[in-house]
Amino acid sequence: KLGDKIRILPAPCMGRCETAPVAEAGHYHINAADVDKVTAAVENGQTHPDNPAYTNFDAYVADGGYALLKDCHEAKRQPDELIEILGASGLRGLGGAGFPTGQKWKIVRGYKGPRLMAVNADEGEPGTFKDRVYLEADPHRFLEGMLIAAWAVEAEEIYIYLRDEYPGLRDVLLVEIAKVEAAGLAEGTAIHLRRGAGAYICGEESAMIESIEGKRGLPRHRPPYVAEVGLFGRPTLVQNVETVYWIRDLVDRGPDWFSSEGRNGRQGLRSFSVSGRINEPGVKLAPAGITARELIDEFCGGMADGHAFKGYLPGGASGGILPASMADIPLDFGTLEEHGCFIGSAAVMVLSDQDSARDAALNLMRFFEDESCGQCTPCRVGTEKAVKLMAEKEWDEALLQELSQAMSDASICGLGQAAANPLKMVLAHFPDDIICK
Repeated sequence: KLGDKIRILPAPCMGRCETAPVAEAGHYHINAADVDKVTAAVENGQTHPDNPAYTNFDAYVADGGYALLKDCHEAKRQPDELIEILGASGLRGLGGAGFPTGQKWKIVRGYKGPRLMAVNADEGEPGTFKDRVYLEADPHRFLEGMLIAAWAVEAEEIYIYLRDEYPGLRDVLLVEIAKVEAAGLAEGTAIHLRRGAGAYICGEESAMIESIEGKRGLPRHRPPYVAEVGLFGRPTLVQNVETVYWIRDLVDRGPDWFSSEGRNGRQGLRSFSVSGRINEPGVKLAPAGITARELIDEFCGGMADGHAFKGYLPGGASGGILPASMADIPLDFGTLEEHGCFIGSAAVMVLSDQDSARDAALNLMRFFEDESCGQCTPCRVGTEKAVKLMAEKEWDEALLQELSQAMSDASICGLGQAAANPLKMVLAHFPDDIICK
């Protein structure tokens, strides 16, 4: 129907798991795609990004935006004061590592300058889309937090590393950053917007830095850490989009606003990217320590009609898979590790009785095989071997366990170390989904 001038190609994750399946015509995203929608988009020539309405510069300033940044520039605020507020709030890195934000600022400030800052907007973890949602709605809340962080550590330049699958956001940021600079709010701090090339590994901070420098995105051996030797050999503050997004609110409202939230002994708020077999997928701002069962029932409208809760991925592709019987574990940093999982970027994917945990684990392993940078043998060869073994009708459990352990122990970075997590969890918790020798 569309003729022979149309090419259909497989696409990488587009960061829109809440509206899957997603197709793309040029740079135009087609949510909940079907044949009719795709055909209509092509016939109508819809190939450019369709950006949603957002809070622009004028609207943000009218609502008190950039007042805190101006106070910082006018010495009405001091870096140590903000570091203390962040420490009291309990804010942690929300890209996956969970390192205390105030402590990170203090560490970077302790190294001799000149210093730089890098913002990780390469949201490549399957199931994660919270950064896109926040940037699409309120880009200046992010930009103000970013500039405050740069001021606090005296970073001379800022590099924003944005994933290539967000072309519409790139257009928005280019326009709004220019307005910030024209208003003199950057105070001479150069802001560089760099576009990633779709490599999952570049979400790892040292690989991201290599990519920004124009090199192949390969993780670095540590130490030294990027806080000491980062971009172009300089001390570098690396932050996730959501982490700096909350800085204005934390300072304006006070640390108690954030730290008073939480359940099951945990502290703070978490933005969960929830997708899968639920009625209301999307980004859910919920108390840290909420359980998967509570998240589904209270924030996601329950399970989708005709689907029974079977299991969930608490932390995206690499965070592992747990059965519904373990859905009452608090979701936060440090609560899932004893069960072989972790929260990571808080991407929660919900499986139902119509899904196969075995198929999910195999699909994820294929993803890791494709995204391995190839630098180290345990990851490069291990993921390839695991895919072949997992594609067999009968799984060689002993060999898979041995392979998983080798990958976890010997891989250079978190990709290879965590790639086997879903496999391990299926072996441990979903015996009915597999046939083992």
